[in-house]
Amino acid sequence: MQYIINRLIVQVVPAEAQHPFFVKLFLRRNERYNGYMQKYIDDFLEYLEIEKNRSPKTLENYRRYLVYFIAFASITDPAGITAELVRTYRLQLHRKEGGSGARLKANTQMYYLIALRSFLKYLQKRDVKTLAPEKIELGKLRERELDFLEQAEMERLLAAPNGNDITGLRDRAMLETLFSTGLRVSELCSLNRKNINLATGEFAVLGKGGKLRVVFLSDRAKDALKAYDDVREDIDDALFVRHDIKQNARADLRLTPRSIQRMIKKYAVKAGVVKKVTPHQLRHFFATDLLQGGADIRSVQAMLGHASITTTQIYTHYTDSKLKEIHKKFHDTKRDEKKED
Repeated sequence: MQYIINRLIVQVVPAEAQHPFFVKLFLRRNERYNGYMQKYIDDFLEYLEIEKNRSPKTLENYRRYLVYFIAFASITDPAGITAELVRTYRLQLHRKEGGSGARLKANTQMYYLIALRSFLKYLQKRDVKTLAPEKIELGKLRERELDFLEQAEMERLLAAPNGNDITGLRDRAMLETLFSTGLRVSELCSLNRKNINLATGEFAVLGKGGKLRVVFLSDRAKDALKAYDDVREDIDDALFVRHDIKQNARADLRLTPRSIQRMIKKYAVKAGVVKKVTPHQLRHFFATDLLQGGADIRSVQAMLGHASITTTQIYTHYTDSKLKEIHKKFHDTKRDEKKED
């Protein structure tokens, strides 16, 4: 009976099962999984946090993926994970619908399997009897298709916050900082005023996996940050704060990633950019701008804080296609003209 209930949980509320609240609710209401399997999952996540230095977001995702698998599998011991069970699980993922009602993307399905395989590797390392991780074959992840901004679009976006009030100065400073440094939006939000050295135009940032890297500010970014700081009267540590609420000792003024996403979307509309614009696209533009300017890929990797150069190579595919367009447009045009004559 419990097996049937768990299958119904997976089939009926797959979208809700993704939310951390429902993960906790599931664990509380299914005491069987608060024994062996939850203990193994908790130990695995602690291992990822301490030994592998994984981010809180990664840990949250892995917990969701594994709890979903356990709900589907209806097992109380790792020995219950078999090749046949994984085969039916893959079929379930393929048929699973997300929150929008559409089926899960192939890449998203792969993340579920990567989490499970990583969990099995951990169990194998601890000599726990379970399925060999190599029994789970992972397909190749599809390359991300990036919708890049053109130079003219970026210039219009950067010029969009044209007000001289404190909000306009803040937003201009944020956009210039993102464009100048290639920071992730979470990294931007975590910056404090004391971190920034406008005299040298460089500062250290703690990125993914707790890795420290140095980023650099353009003259425009330095000027924009100084203009914003000069008009601030608050004493909050955060580099970028809200100005639409009254400050008090208990108020959290630091901007969130979501608030910055909304801000960029607003200015994209104002600038007449029809593409979907996100903070990460400014990071994409930063990378392609460097590569098109002649920077070597290893330097770009270091400035972006990529652990693997494979991630950085996504941008070389774009720059290669742009070079092909330039070649086709400008190379050997005189011979083509003679041919037409």
